[in-house]
Amino acid sequence: MARGSRYCVQFRRRREGKTDYEARKALVLSGKPRLVVRGTLKNVVAQIIVAKPYGDEVLVSAYSGELKNYGWQAPRGNLPAAYLTGLICGLKAKAKGLKEAILDIGLNSPSKFARVFAVLKGVLDAGIQIPHSEEKLPDEKRIKGEHIAQYAESLVSNPEEYQSKFSKYLQQKIPPENLPKHFAKVKTEILGEFKGGGKKT
Repeated sequence: MARGSRYCVQFRRRREGKTDYEARKALVLSGKPRLVVRGTLKNVVAQIIVAKPYGDEVLVSAYSGELKNYGWQAPRGNLPAAYLTGLICGLKAKAKGLKEAILDIGLNSPSKFARVFAVLKGVLDAGIQIPHSEEKLPDEKRIKGEHIAQYAESLVSNPEEYQSKFSKYLQQKIPPENLPKHFAKVKTEILGEFKGGGKKT
């Protein structure tokens, strides 16, 4: 005779929709460091993490807020900022001797050209090996923000909408049409700092 209920209460983070434990188990069992990417509308976070018996250990991390240290003045939640954050994370990992990882996007939808894949592209360009599908990665034009610049140019004849869509750029005195050039300058600053091994923090 059966006793009690067979229903098992899910883990709290699963109930809250924060963790897919089956996916996490597969990632942990791989034995490789995980590139964990999380973001909000205004910021992006990239971390390389390893699972330990006492919990996850962060080996390196990069935040889009760090981009201001390299002269970045545009918003920190867009695709170019996501790429540059991934590049910093990858360069930090390389400086610490890390060579490979696997991507952990959590419960994010793996949408083509999404910010998570812009971060991945940055880490890959830093020299870290991560299994991936090329078709998911944003192309170089999107990475540089050319799509944003083109959209801005299309709105120049409509000052009110232009001001509304790009107020954050204009507040920082960065015309969105110049975003690709700004991106290139900041990327050069980042690569220059990590040249020859760079900092490891």
